[in-house]
Amino acid sequence: MVRIIFHILFTVLFSFYWENAQALDSTSIAKKGVSDLRKVDLTKNPVALNGEWSFVWKKLLSSNDEAGYTSYVTFPAIWNNSTVNGEPLSPQGYATYGLTVLLPAGSDELSLNIPDFYSSYRLYINGKLFSSNGIPDSSVKNYQPKWINKTIRITDLSDTLVLTLQVANFSHTKGGPYKQIFIGNNKLMQADREKIIAGDFLLAGCLFMGGLFLFGLYLFGKNDKATLYFSLFCMVYSYRIVGSSMYALHSVFPDLNWQLTVRLEYISLFSSILLFIQYVRELYPLDVYKPIIKWLTVICMVVTITPIVLPTLIFSQIIQPFLALMFFCILYVFIVFIKAFLNKRTAANYALVSVAVLMSVMLLINLQYFGVIIPAGEIVFTGYIIFFFLQSLILSFRFAFTLKNAKLQAEEGLKEKSEFLSTMSHEIRTPLNSVIGMSHLMLKNNPRNDQKDQLDVLLFAAGNLLSIVNNILDYSKIEAGKIRFEHIDMDIAYILKNVVSGCKNLSDEKGISLKLKLPAQFNSNVLGDPTRFTQVMSNLVGNAIKFTKEGSVVIEVRVAKQDDEKVTMVFKITDTGIGISKEKQLTIFEQFTQADSSTSRSYGGTGLGLAISKKILELQGSQLQLESEEGKGSVFYFSQTFSVNEKYKEPLQLIPSMQDAKKEKSLKGVTILLVEDNPMNVFVAKSFLQSWGAIIDVAENGQQALDKLDTDRHKLILMDLHMPVMDGYEATRQIRKKGISIPIIALTASLPNEIEEEVKGLEIDGMILKPFVPEDLYNKVLEHTMVAL
Repeated sequence: MVRIIFHILFTVLFSFYWENAQALDSTSIAKKGVSDLRKVDLTKNPVALNGEWSFVWKKLLSSNDEAGYTSYVTFPAIWNNSTVNGEPLSPQGYATYGLTVLLPAGSDELSLNIPDFYSSYRLYINGKLFSSNGIPDSSVKNYQPKWINKTIRITDLSDTLVLTLQVANFSHTKGGPYKQIFIGNNKLMQADREKIIAGDFLLAGCLFMGGLFLFGLYLFGKNDKATLYFSLFCMVYSYRIVGSSMYALHSVFPDLNWQLTVRLEYISLFSSILLFIQYVRELYPLDVYKPIIKWLTVICMVVTITPIVLPTLIFSQIIQPFLALMFFCILYVFIVFIKAFLNKRTAANYALVSVAVLMSVMLLINLQYFGVIIPAGEIVFTGYIIFFFLQSLILSFRFAFTLKNAKLQAEEGLKEKSEFLSTMSHEIRTPLNSVIGMSHLMLKNNPRNDQKDQLDVLLFAAGNLLSIVNNILDYSKIEAGKIRFEHIDMDIAYILKNVVSGCKNLSDEKGISLKLKLPAQFNSNVLGDPTRFTQVMSNLVGNAIKFTKEGSVVIEVRVAKQDDEKVTMVFKITDTGIGISKEKQLTIFEQFTQADSSTSRSYGGTGLGLAISKKILELQGSQLQLESEEGKGSVFYFSQTFSVNEKYKEPLQLIPSMQDAKKEKSLKGVTILLVEDNPMNVFVAKSFLQSWGAIIDVAENGQQALDKLDTDRHKLILMDLHMPVMDGYEATRQIRKKGISIPIIALTASLPNEIEEEVKGLEIDGMILKPFVPEDLYNKVLEHTMVAL
């Protein structure tokens, strides 16, 4: 890319040289007030009327009166650098120039391109007023400055044109003509003029709109100051494109006040350099020398104020020393970009090329300003386009780099948050296991009625805390995109009956009817994720009960569509609770949100249940819908499509409660190796297992487990995964390496998806999540010791 830019720059500079050489060939050198064009083809290239013009100082002639002129002077040339008859001219004053132009035979359709002069003029052709800018006069009172570039057709053509040019200046530090007058074919010159003006407006419009875009990016983005300064630079410099040189803006609006436009022209130049310096400072802050930037900033700020408070005769004197300062600024920026390039800053290579292009453009403009070269419109236009394109590219890279860093930081923060939540989950679940386990043990010991009530409250509070922790972790996993869905056997009816059974106590306590309506005949054996389906239904049913004071909660299942491969079911939970107002129905699905602030105070909860349920369903291609009327109740419903299970299964029977199992089954004679480092967890698990008849051996870490394991006695290993000395992962590997096939059930306070990678290939036979309820522990142990019994 950089090579391409350098190639374009070389092409631009070569084109400039070629065009400049051609233009010099098209210059007619007048001698003693006469320009002989009789052998020049004016239908091709315009001809510059340069050379020796007749001249008179301190007189304004309106005709080519030979007696009125006192000498010959070089045209164009400003008065500041001119002498007449050995006397230097003053920048402020008035004079008349004369030139006789001899045209080739048959010349027609000719025009004159007349630039602006310092600072007003009248041009007569053959004694008739042809063009004027402002009012040139011998007195300051009647004089008015004006700068407009004009291309005017010559309507009264003859073989000789007598030009009389009056020029006056009392308002600028420079006076007199400094640009060439061209004569040539009207169509060609008008087309060139329109092309230049259109190009200026196109470039200015692009700069201004680009500046506005970048300014909006600054306001609504990361508030990057480099973007701000460059946006302001683009908008300010866009005025210079149309408000200087060819003065395209003045041509379209000829009545603009000169005092206003000349101040804007100077302010735009001074302030654009100031803004560009600030842009470079913010772009590569580690590569700038701050004292230099500070002094450049102060000088540019002072200079920018001068056109506002001082007369034109004073502030226009600043331009030449400021141009020297401007080249110093560009040179220093070039050095900064070289340092940035060597230090491998973002897009520094493009910055280096862009400032080289800018230096070339500024050089051409200033050579034109000092009258060294002719205007080079296409070259300057191309240079500007390359420069601003490269700067926009730099900001794009910078913006992309910032976004990338922000993304990495966000991902790192999300990872740290997940790790923190995972650690906190483990630390909270471990003591909760003791609280819940001890509560169940105390309930088994026939407590007094008042003690039973207190233990029930304790169990409810512990369960509520566990639910909150689970919800926060689940939402974190969903946000991080780490949630995965299983595609295994599941029985819809079995799951729903378990959900109803689990919520029955709460509904009975509130005196609410809880009903489950299933289709008369349907195969509820499908493939899906039973854990997530249970979580969604438990959240929805639990919410319905929580927000219903009286009446009923009804769970209804309807088969919407079914074939040999797929079945679509609609699940509806209807309650007669408090209902939700229409304006709140969308917000309740957002995280940590309930219908209003009073709801959380009255009913409790984090407001995560619905948000989690909604996201789980969305990730499976389903939508959670709501119909509700405030004060009358709510209906939450969704449809979900499952794959039909190829194997026919009778609906599973509910696992008998622990009390029933105790009567039918016993763990008497079963020896279990419990590997756990937490004394309270050892006490809880050991107490329950011994109460069911099991014999318990305890190991405090994995190494002790390897030492104590007796394949003849031990029928099951309950293995904690996080322990000192040797953790459960390594202990399990060592046991399996020895060819021991005793069932191993992992005990962990971590969620299954958090340790998914770690347990992969461990050959464990099951997992019990802490805190566990006695029924879960009993059922899992019973399942893997059936053979022993």
